[in-house]
Amino acid sequence: MAALVISNPVWAELPDISTVKPDLAVPDLSEKPPGAGRRVKAVLPGYEGTGVYHLLYLPSDWLPGRRYPVLVEYAGNGPYRDRNRDVSSGRVEGSRMGYGISGGERYIWLCLPYLDGEGRANVRRWWGSKPEHDPQPTVHYCRQAVKHICSEFGGDQERLVLCGFSRGAIACNFIGLHDDQVASLWKAFIPYSHYDGVRRWGYPGSDRAAALGRLRRLGPRPQFVCSEGSQFKETARFLAEAGVKGNFTFRGTGFRNHSDAWLLRPSPVRRELRSWLARVLK
Repeated sequence: MAALVISNPVWAELPDISTVKPDLAVPDLSEKPPGAGRRVKAVLPGYEGTGVYHLLYLPSDWLPGRRYPVLVEYAGNGPYRDRNRDVSSGRVEGSRMGYGISGGERYIWLCLPYLDGEGRANVRRWWGSKPEHDPQPTVHYCRQAVKHICSEFGGDQERLVLCGFSRGAIACNFIGLHDDQVASLWKAFIPYSHYDGVRRWGYPGSDRAAALGRLRRLGPRPQFVCSEGSQFKETARFLAEAGVKGNFTFRGTGFRNHSDAWLLRPSPVRRELRSWLARVLK
């Protein structure tokens, strides 16, 4: 499918998210066991006694024995703060995309960590430990966590969607397409703000050639590539210049903010994203 790109206003002219009242609020963490409408901190079997954990939210309409699509989310780097007062903690607790996309219903929401090189702690910047930034512990945890959520909480293995903000947008391909095994998990992808291979970063494998190697594992599966301002055009250009043919949808959020909090507010692009997701999961 040919890439579709729409025009977007100049970044400086775009509104701040503070001008739109939120219609959603991410639930506070619960100390109770996982249950419908609860957002809880959880540790995978085998990681007890380490500092590794993830967050799990079961939708408000969740019932045992039923199957639900799963939004698997990766957070941005942290700590981060910009001139628009946008912040990112770099922790799983700061993730908001999955709740904004789902509205808390019909989808299981799984916020995954990036692990250090030893696989014994969550990290707030990139993945692994300097200078190697080995992604293998993160990739392994991803595979195990998805398997666990599907077997224990009714996640549908045929409807797994990988999404992420900033560092997490890069992780959609860097982690999510890292090898054939993890790449085979996903039905669709939603990278918001940045994209693997468009720019070089401070970890091995961020170069264009390596990114295009990972991208070959995508195949015809759809990606909804979105960003603040017109950054998404940079991604569209990168893919076009590399001759990548795929099922890509490119959109600007309509806001100037580098923040996943835009999804907690009503907007035409959030509405379009929800409709897109419903179609690809049919």
